[in-house]
Amino acid sequence: MKILVLMGGTSAERDVSLVSGEAIVKALRSAGHSVIALDTVQSQKLLPDHGKYLPDGIGEEPPDVAELEIKGKQLALEAIHSFDFSEVDVVFLALHGGQGEDGTIQALLDLTGKPYTGSGVLASALAMNKAMSKKIFERERILTPEWFVPEKSEFSNIPLILEKIHKSFGLPCVVKPNDQGSSVGLTIVEEEQDITKALHDALKYSDHIIIEKFISGREVTVGVLGDLALPVVEIIPEHGIYDYECKYTHGRSNYVCPAQIPPKKAKEIQSIGLKAFKALGCEDYARVDFRYGEDGHFYCLEVNTLPGMTDTSLVPKAAEAVGIDFPKLVEKIVRLALKRKS
Repeated sequence: MKILVLMGGTSAERDVSLVSGEAIVKALRSAGHSVIALDTVQSQKLLPDHGKYLPDGIGEEPPDVAELEIKGKQLALEAIHSFDFSEVDVVFLALHGGQGEDGTIQALLDLTGKPYTGSGVLASALAMNKAMSKKIFERERILTPEWFVPEKSEFSNIPLILEKIHKSFGLPCVVKPNDQGSSVGLTIVEEEQDITKALHDALKYSDHIIIEKFISGREVTVGVLGDLALPVVEIIPEHGIYDYECKYTHGRSNYVCPAQIPPKKAKEIQSIGLKAFKALGCEDYARVDFRYGEDGHFYCLEVNTLPGMTDTSLVPKAAEAVGIDFPKLVEKIVRLALKRKS
């Protein structure tokens, strides 16, 4: 097949997307496909068949994307408009965060009529918006940490926000952007004096903030491939929290797959992961993140509709545990997209 891989983009996860895209391109080419790589920022094809698109890999912090965000929609439109989609059979989305994962690119691709990997417009938008996801989780009786979204007018009223936190669930709590991934802008607030900086850090990446109860326990995740829940992965980060640095820096996290939890509990979380995937209307593949609380319950945090596909990423690790190596995984995702379109 002739496959277009969209990568890069304008979100804080741009570096991750470029590394994911590079891995996907190599895997598809190794399977004999003709592959075109397109960075939606540059609005041009990435031509090299070998070598890295991102020479220095993923840094310990997300890139400064303020200027890119301003031009983001225009750049995405130019990239889609400038490409002749009659050239390709399917589009593989290697974008993460921002317009690549919130339904914007999906809507543009729907207009082209070409099949693309991952979830459609509505599921992508719902999954990216953490507050909307949580409303659906609660409606479907999927346990999720208690939460609230402060009004924009409240951001400067720290005493009011602290009052809401104490009335709702107390400290420690998690402050993060409502519409980002990769733990970008996330802070665990343990002391009242840290709330101002936490809000400031989150506001760097979004105008909308969500504050939720911190669940003490273990970090676990479930990958979904089609109708299959993959083995549970436990993440043991160096920092105690699975932040951006621990996610993308080699040696900063340990991964256990399958996770060392009782088989009955493993089946339980896999079932919840599939339920969350279907509740949002997701398709093809995704990753569902949880906290395994000290109380023995699983708390669903979010669904990632275009999870990372780097060599430290979790869905490839889980797939490998059931005998699906990376090239086979990428091929399966392409076939799922084509099957859905047909």
